[in-house]
Amino acid sequence: MIEGAIRIGKVVDKVGKVYLVGAGPGAVELLTVKAHQLLTQAEVLVHDALVNEQVLTLVPADCDCHAVGKRGGQASWLQADIDQLLVNMCQQGQEVVRLKSGDPFIFGRTTSEIQALKAAGCDFEVVPGLSSATVAPLLAGIPLTDPVLSSQFTVLTAHDLEAHNWDALAKLSVLVILMGGRNLGEICDRLVRHGKRPETPVSIIRWASQPQQHIWDGTLLNIAQQTKGQKLSPCIIVMGEVVGLRPYLQP
Repeated sequence: MIEGAIRIGKVVDKVGKVYLVGAGPGAVELLTVKAHQLLTQAEVLVHDALVNEQVLTLVPADCDCHAVGKRGGQASWLQADIDQLLVNMCQQGQEVVRLKSGDPFIFGRTTSEIQALKAAGCDFEVVPGLSSATVAPLLAGIPLTDPVLSSQFTVLTAHDLEAHNWDALAKLSVLVILMGGRNLGEICDRLVRHGKRPETPVSIIRWASQPQQHIWDGTLLNIAQQTKGQKLSPCIIVMGEVVGLRPYLQP
């Protein structure tokens, strides 16, 4: 795993490298082979809050671990501080695994980290991971495309509701929404107000692929009431007629 060492006599100056790795939706068996290999050899691990604890046990006992996750409503690391941590560790000659839930390039803020690494002249590599945006619906028995019901699907984050064109979203056949648990009621209300059928089927998949996975089914009209008082995050919300196929496609 350690490459590019410069040997001068008996002195070895290690050249550091940062691996920006997708951890997949959660289950250890859904890691890529390369992600698994990198974790078992990691010298430094910098990981998000949603990474499964079982995945974290794959690293060596002497691995230097840093939890830098961001969770809504809780004290979190600033992105600039995470960027600097990666640069510092790399410049110290460390092999760093920056582990992100899902895929690094889907709402993973990887761009900022790459820009910081490039500016500092640090070597890096991006390792893809399975995104919960596609895995969660699959595990729930929901096809995101269907010859009759849907020829496309749209993935979005509900972190900032004002950033979206709700009139346009209401016209799309399938919506896959990340980070939407806190704003579920408002999301449903906006879609209905902008013309989406109130009876549109909705499924919410929490902790996809993990033992505590839970699924709620409903419609735009009643899903918020059905889940009232429940802690939904982390979850994937799927909206569209394809959700109605779920009873027929489960094992």
